[in-house]
Amino acid sequence: MINMTVNGRAVSLDADPDMPLLWAVREELQLTGAKFGCGAAQCGACTMHVAGAPVRACMTPISSVQGPVTTIEGIASDKVGQAVQAAWVAHDVAQCGYCQSGQVMSAVALLKANKKPTDAQIDEAMAGNICRCGTYTRIRAAIHAAAAQLA
Repeated sequence: MINMTVNGRAVSLDADPDMPLLWAVREELQLTGAKFGCGAAQCGACTMHVAGAPVRACMTPISSVQGPVTTIEGIASDKVGQAVQAAWVAHDVAQCGYCQSGQVMSAVALLKANKKPTDAQIDEAMAGNICRCGTYTRIRAAIHAAAAQLA
């Protein structure tokens, strides 16, 4: 039995300890906001926070999770999460939308660590998230807007 906290709720999973966090959250807990992209921790579509840090959930075994897990569903009540989501809408960031939960989770982690990131810092923090639609300019603008809203 694996015990963890997901979005502030204690959960027990009767699952293989090697099961990736992504599948535990999606299949066992029915939180489907994070997406499966590449399966090799290269695209960022599966990004979640573990103990506040962004992780690629497709390659993170549930047995290695140390600290609370936050998914895209869990940031709805978070001040930074709300600001990022509002900026995403205001800047019309999403096109197909597939990568967006991972993009948002990386942006939230960035803004929690750095209240006023530069373009270079945004690019570095977001480098592990791939957007096939190429909305990188809008992503950067939305992060700057969220930072300004939070200031």
